[in-house]
Amino acid sequence: MSDTQTLIENRPPTVAALFLERVAATPDAEAYRFPVPAAGGEGPDEWKSLSWGQAAERVFAIAAGLVDLGLASEQRVALASGTRVEWILADLGVMCAGGAVTTIYPSTNAEESAYILADSDSHVLIAEDASQLAKARERRADLPTLSRVVVMESADAIAAEGDPEGWVLSLADLEARGREYLAKNPEAVKERIGAITADQLATLIYTSGTTGRPKGVRLPHDNWSYMAKATVATGMITSEDVQYLWLPLAHVFGKVLTSGQIEVGHVTAVDGRIDKIIENLPVVQPTYMAAVPRIFEKVYNGVAAKARAGGGAKYKIFQWSVGVAREYAKVTQDNYRRTGNATAPFGLTTKHKIADALVYSKLREAFGGRLRAAVSGASALAPEIGYFFSGAGINILEGYGLTESSAASFVNPGEAYRTGTVGKPLPGTEVRIADDGEILLRGPGIMQGYHGQPEKTAEVLEPDGWLHTGDIGELSPDGYLRITDRKKDLIKTSGGKYVAPAEIEGQFKAICPYVSSIVVHGADRNFCSALIALDGPSILVWAAENGLEGKTYAEIVAAPETNRMVETYVQTLNAGLQRWQTVKQFRLLPRDLDVEHGDLTPSLKLKRPVVEREFKHLIEEMYAGTREA
Repeated sequence: MSDTQTLIENRPPTVAALFLERVAATPDAEAYRFPVPAAGGEGPDEWKSLSWGQAAERVFAIAAGLVDLGLASEQRVALASGTRVEWILADLGVMCAGGAVTTIYPSTNAEESAYILADSDSHVLIAEDASQLAKARERRADLPTLSRVVVMESADAIAAEGDPEGWVLSLADLEARGREYLAKNPEAVKERIGAITADQLATLIYTSGTTGRPKGVRLPHDNWSYMAKATVATGMITSEDVQYLWLPLAHVFGKVLTSGQIEVGHVTAVDGRIDKIIENLPVVQPTYMAAVPRIFEKVYNGVAAKARAGGGAKYKIFQWSVGVAREYAKVTQDNYRRTGNATAPFGLTTKHKIADALVYSKLREAFGGRLRAAVSGASALAPEIGYFFSGAGINILEGYGLTESSAASFVNPGEAYRTGTVGKPLPGTEVRIADDGEILLRGPGIMQGYHGQPEKTAEVLEPDGWLHTGDIGELSPDGYLRITDRKKDLIKTSGGKYVAPAEIEGQFKAICPYVSSIVVHGADRNFCSALIALDGPSILVWAAENGLEGKTYAEIVAAPETNRMVETYVQTLNAGLQRWQTVKQFRLLPRDLDVEHGDLTPSLKLKRPVVEREFKHLIEEMYAGTREA
């Protein structure tokens, strides 16, 4: 048996047990960094730290406080908060108490929050602030089992008229209660941890979904223990790393990152404020971070817009450097695959060194200067954007997984990564491709099923453990997986041709520096069309250079000049497509797509049915006057 197999097969039953091991091994080592805003909001944030021992004190206090409130084994505690260090401490506290965490995105409205709280049968809600408390209070009549709301922000933990006595308390109050409980029962939390079994429910994550009510995915403790061991077994992270964690912890991707960190013991800097990412990176100087493709697309568009604003010469240098980066990445990756050495010809290497001095080094500095790798997941990254970052010295390691598979089923392996693929399966995970191209997965990371929905579970989970992912993919002879599309998203035109919209959308994002989102349509139509949303900051720069300065976003996208500009990029796209894939018509959307309007999930995945429904009039306009087969 290999060392990797031994590591995984001899894993402890729970992450709570792993946490105890980590605290015992390195109690004084730094575990978490987190920002504290300056007084009055003036000046930069002050970053503070918690050692593993200090974190354990708070985690045990939260766990004991919940036990004192009467939390029973597997009873649900909901967490409605943005990404912050208290989220991690609360999550660990619930698990160490033997309870199960139900995650709720802070952007979720009151109606859907109430649905999740009721469907999960949550007894306690840990809410970030007054706004999350207000949602629970608004629907309290529909939540008879919700006995307490614990508020992270102490100043917001204020009872209102009509609240049951003791219904609202602060996280500080809960921790104080826990410390008192531990003073009388010092072994209570460790006893709870020792009683947890591998198959006991740890996390109930509701898929944000692109249609219908979200489904609760039941993930037992063993899933997270496996993920902790398997991600570290890939060699992707070490104890010397510094992770910058901003992803939503309500999402399964974020949860995996916290589990792997406990196993290896590196530092994690936690701050979920997306508007602070650019400011934080030079301060944190991470060695690795995880993100979703939309972030890399926005960085790419932002760099391109800045270069264009610097004048024609500067923009030409940028465009040249982009071409060099892509060529260099493709050549070095190909050589590594064939020979094990990431080399390039002398001429290309010389050009790359010049481009590095002019462009790439500045890009790396913007990421903090020490970024060894960035992990991308949740949806596909356009390969040409991936090649650009790779050639610029920022290796984006795409991974793949579902909420139903505890997020991380595949990841690109370090230096042997291949842009355009999601890498190889994690140790212990099996994969096969069904006759229709669907990816099937089996292994210790697969869910128990959907909460209270055995029929829905049976639709995707076979009795022998194979999970139907709903994604279409191809495996290379040496085990690298390439995702081609969502099974349900494949378009069949009225001419009988199949089109993968995500592939076309990815190509367009690599070609057009002004696009934010694109939705390719064409099911049962006689040609493909597209709805295109432009990136606000980038298009404002372009507008200022093209006689549209001072115009609003809606006015800019409605201008004929903008339409003509986008048309040139669509023509470039079409030149590289098969005839039946080409985009014959497009319309620019009057606003960008976002989470607030329901166009994107909280993890920034596109909700095609929502977008197509809202902008149906534009779709029909594109096909008006054409003969449908």
